[in-house]
Amino acid sequence: MKIQPRQQLLEIWRAAARNSYVDGEWVWGGDNRWDSIKDAEQLLCVMLPATEIPRFRLDQPDQTEDDVAKAMEAFGNKLRIPQVLVKALIEYHRKYSDGDGRPIFPGGSYLAARDPAEELAEDQVSLDVVESFALSITLTLATLGFVGVYRNSLAPGSYQQHQQDELDELVSLAGKRLTEAMVGLLRSFTVFTYEAAGTHGQHLIRTINQSNLSDNRLVTDLREALRPTIAGLRDLTVGIEQLNNLESPDQLFECGWSWGIIRGAPQVDFVDSSGTQRAGYAYDAPYLYFTVQALDGIADLFSARTRLLRLLDDEQLRLAAALQLRWELTQNYWSVIASFGAGRWPLEDLPWRTTDGDESDYFSLLVTSIATRGLLEDRDSDADLGRLGRILSELANRARITRRPIAADTALALHHPGVAIGLDGPTEGPLLNWVAADFAPLLLKRTIRIARNLSDVQLRGQLLTLADEIWEHLLKRRIPHGRSRGLWDQPAGAFAPTAAGVLELSDVDTSRLSWHHTVRVVESLVFAADLARTDPLRSDELLGFAGELLAEAEHLFDKQQLVGSAETGLNMRNAMQALRTRLRHAREITVERPGTTVALVLDVLRELDSLTEARRDVTGAS
Repeated sequence: MKIQPRQQLLEIWRAAARNSYVDGEWVWGGDNRWDSIKDAEQLLCVMLPATEIPRFRLDQPDQTEDDVAKAMEAFGNKLRIPQVLVKALIEYHRKYSDGDGRPIFPGGSYLAARDPAEELAEDQVSLDVVESFALSITLTLATLGFVGVYRNSLAPGSYQQHQQDELDELVSLAGKRLTEAMVGLLRSFTVFTYEAAGTHGQHLIRTINQSNLSDNRLVTDLREALRPTIAGLRDLTVGIEQLNNLESPDQLFECGWSWGIIRGAPQVDFVDSSGTQRAGYAYDAPYLYFTVQALDGIADLFSARTRLLRLLDDEQLRLAAALQLRWELTQNYWSVIASFGAGRWPLEDLPWRTTDGDESDYFSLLVTSIATRGLLEDRDSDADLGRLGRILSELANRARITRRPIAADTALALHHPGVAIGLDGPTEGPLLNWVAADFAPLLLKRTIRIARNLSDVQLRGQLLTLADEIWEHLLKRRIPHGRSRGLWDQPAGAFAPTAAGVLELSDVDTSRLSWHHTVRVVESLVFAADLARTDPLRSDELLGFAGELLAEAEHLFDKQQLVGSAETGLNMRNAMQALRTRLRHAREITVERPGTTVALVLDVLRELDSLTEARRDVTGAS
């Protein structure tokens, strides 16, 4: 990779710290506006690398590396950095709690009126949304782990009682917010059923029917492929109404997350907030965008870090089990839908069409995101991930990330203003919209993630080349000037200003900081860092070549030993001992690093040849 995740993350941290901490005060969202999502994204730009990458740790000041501390110098010295973060996290949790201390998850500025001439009422802007639930899971888990390690790193008596009180308060606030976010996701999950002959059913049939089957045959085959998913959905009880019509042979369905709590969703009765949980308001059908966000947040609940640090209490473990079941069922459903049939996958027929008739390359990217894990579990992973990689490459082309735009190119709308998603549900006030404009950073994130799971050297190399191209595109979109320089997003920077249709992009406010885009880039760089920490892939051909070279070198070494004599000088004995050590090391690493083995053995072979020639010059023997 050319991305260099460590260097890039340090640059982002330097810019994020400069934007977030001004004159000893935390500046929320870049401009102090009310927005639980934007503020969580701002915190996660720091918290994600600090908790996911060992060499970026800030919770053990005596182990914080110098260049990391230098990047965060706007916060203060190594001891001061975690203290600033703790205060900011406490302020965030207090800010997004109501008068009774109940956590709230407002959509804020991400919610907009569908008619630009209208303005949303305060009660609409304050509606809890799924993206805030999902981000809160990620943020609170990072917070709980951070506090646990930070508290243990402080020597007894080295801090005052008020610091202990701050940490206790933060743990309490984060634990409460985590529980409420999990409850919100449970009550936002939905199964939308419809007749195969109806409008929604016909849209789905046209999307997945890549083999020209009759409608009846396709519905029968699809329901058979989804039989395990249907059985699992039928047994769901927590936070969802009883599903009675899944068994009908003429019914199709979708499962996933709506944009908020479903209208009529029952309360989760085994948590402390039972009886006071907010009434539902969202349309009872899944949205691809919010399903992806929910799945990413839920995955953090059963990550290795969450398990090892025991971040969940008994009540949260029960909630996590219910969410994990929905996580698995949703991914199974979408992996079947995306790859249905024996020939071309529906996902390969770009762009993806939703059951309400909308189609966009952005939806194709979202379906790819959901289907990846299911395909990993059920199929020949390299072959299928290779197909997903080709889809991502085509999406990069169609979005003009790896190709230049043409005149009046409509593909640029993916980047600005983005894809508008209508949010149905509330009956009062203007109709709601959600605009998704994060195509490029989300594409980078998914590309690196798929590359991470490939075991084929060539396929991984192709995807990493694509990742480098997407990264070059994103670098051009960094804000170049002002306090926000080095962060995102300035979409006009990636496109030639002379191209017709690009001039509108040049009108975008280049000083406007988007924490949404920035945290997407940070997530991608965290994935890239994780990939860089793994052992390199090795092909059977390279492993065989390394083994053959090593066998020849060891044979020649033994031969050289055989023709030596007891009178061999000290320098010669030392040289032979050094060669023996290098051969032993090469043998030890052959399986893990055959390329390094080849390099070591070639050096040994050269020195052995030099010794042989020297002996021939002296003795005339071989």
